Amino acid sequence: MLEFLQKNILLVAAALGSGAMLLWPLVRGFAGGGAAVNTLQATQLMNRENALVLDVREPAAYAAGHILGARNLPLAELDKRAADLEKYKSRPVIVACDTGSTSARAVALLKARGFGNVVHLAGGFRAWLQGGLPVER
Repeated sequence: MLEFLQKNILLVAAALGSGAMLLWPLVRGFAGGGAAVNTLQATQLMNRENALVLDVREPAAYAAGHILGARNLPLAELDKRAADLEKYKSRPVIVACDTGSTSARAVALLKARGFGNVVHLAGGFRAWLQGGLPVER
């Protein structure tokens, strides 16, 4: 076994690397990123449960285009301005960013502030656009 590993070190490294990449989304979810919803689940939450869509991108990106009805609160200001969202604690909150990676941090922050039903949009605004879903500009 050791001889095989020594002779095929690149193959073993590639196998370990690809395995790590496959497990990364699962590990990130356990590390406080919280639950993710896809675009279909997000639209269902918006339509059936009046979910708030919170866009945590910078104002310039938000102004260039955002999910229909989304409210903008950049991640850098979220901790300071979380009190502005208190009235939405009883509603589901969908956090969106550009690709879905930044929004996971915002979900963890909101959960620490007592928001119970907070999820992030998998794939972020890009996934929303790829799905051909409505946007505001």
